[in-house]
Amino acid sequence: MQRNVYFVALPGVMSLDLAGPAEALRLAGQFQLHYIGPQPEVMMSTGLTVAHLQPLPASLPEGSILIMPGVEHSAENFVSPVAMITRDWLRQQKAAIERGDLTLVCICSGSLLAGQAGLLDGYQCTTHHDVIARLRQQVPTAQVKDNRIFVEDRFVLTSAGITAGIDLALHIISRHLGAQAALDVAREMVVYFRRAGDDPQLSPWLRYRNHLHPAVHRAQNLMAAEPESTWQVEEVAAKSHISSRHLTRLFKQHLGISVRDYHEQLRIAIASQRLQQGLGIEKAALAAGFSSGRQFRRAQERWEER
Repeated sequence: MQRNVYFVALPGVMSLDLAGPAEALRLAGQFQLHYIGPQPEVMMSTGLTVAHLQPLPASLPEGSILIMPGVEHSAENFVSPVAMITRDWLRQQKAAIERGDLTLVCICSGSLLAGQAGLLDGYQCTTHHDVIARLRQQVPTAQVKDNRIFVEDRFVLTSAGITAGIDLALHIISRHLGAQAALDVAREMVVYFRRAGDDPQLSPWLRYRNHLHPAVHRAQNLMAAEPESTWQVEEVAAKSHISSRHLTRLFKQHLGISVRDYHEQLRIAIASQRLQQGLGIEKAALAAGFSSGRQFRRAQERWEER
């Protein structure tokens, strides 16, 4: 079943704030996108016009995602009459957000209008670095975070400027469809799949892919497809059509780590994700191919010490 996503478009909406997350969610294939606003059409920051916008609905279906993109010249555009209409409409969504029936997502300066509507009171949040001081001033009860790509607090998610909206969209895809779905979209869009600081570290999926050696890519693809399997260097090398000695040398040259280290990082990422999904440590560890929760924790500690 597809999840409804509603983008609010106001005059001066930042093009990439709208198009970036929308394209990521579209590519995921499991989100129904809607575009709404107080006016039937608006001009974006790039001078293009977005038309056929639907009116702001009286209510949104349970489980929907509401995305508030930023605008250019937010000091002016967020105090206009149409912005005030939208602010009042956003205020009406507060109860649904607090119940968890609706997820609020603010991209860039979109946090400012959500803050005016009282939707960020008591929440951890962030915004573009150019307007973060204004957000603190306008919403003194919010816990505004500096230097963050995005922040998630209950059913309110906020991101920094422009391209960070794509990172947040990938995070949403991962939350609802799994890490592999987000990784597939990231690869299609040729962007890096980043995570928030308190989420499981999934960087091994893309972190060591910035090279052009086909044999190393083949080896990585094998292990990434089945990270829970007991991969021996000799087996990986054979299936990559290369000697184990040469593969070991290539991993050190192109990745800076060993084949076993790479495999272990994939397993740690999988186990961490399973923990986030609610599994106990033993089940999470076994699902990732570790022999026990203790072995998983030891592996984590080794990498944290490096």
